[in-house]
Amino acid sequence: MKCPFCSHPDTQVAETRVAEDGQHVRRRRRCPACDKRFTTYERPELALPLVVKKDGRRIDYDAAKLRASFALALRKRPVSTQQIDAAIERIEEALLQLGQREVASQRLGEMVMRELKKIDQVAYIRFASVYRSFQDIDEFKTLVDEVRQ
Repeated sequence: MKCPFCSHPDTQVAETRVAEDGQHVRRRRRCPACDKRFTTYERPELALPLVVKKDGRRIDYDAAKLRASFALALRKRPVSTQQIDAAIERIEEALLQLGQREVASQRLGEMVMRELKKIDQVAYIRFASVYRSFQDIDEFKTLVDEVRQ
């Protein structure tokens, strides 16, 4: 690790601890050249897959877009932020467990629908009505009947 003060290429680790949240490692370092101390944090880098859109474009996975989709479907519904965070976390875990470098946007949409169905049926219907772009009222009625069962 390069010293941020004098740019010496080699520093010594004085102390290592797991951070309070348990998600990263905190290291106190000392530079042998200038004798200054500094702290570094190590976090695992998780590579979520690229999202392949219907038109073939590949875009980076964006948690903010996913959160916005949930927020739109759940607008004015009695669902806590913790429930939304947990749903997004489950989706991200599922994406990581797939072990693939790319995921189709349709598959991601199905994951969102599955999570919304668990959280709130009205939000599920809202999202599905836009996501599946129904062509007639009978398709929509079928979805509502499926939710009622």
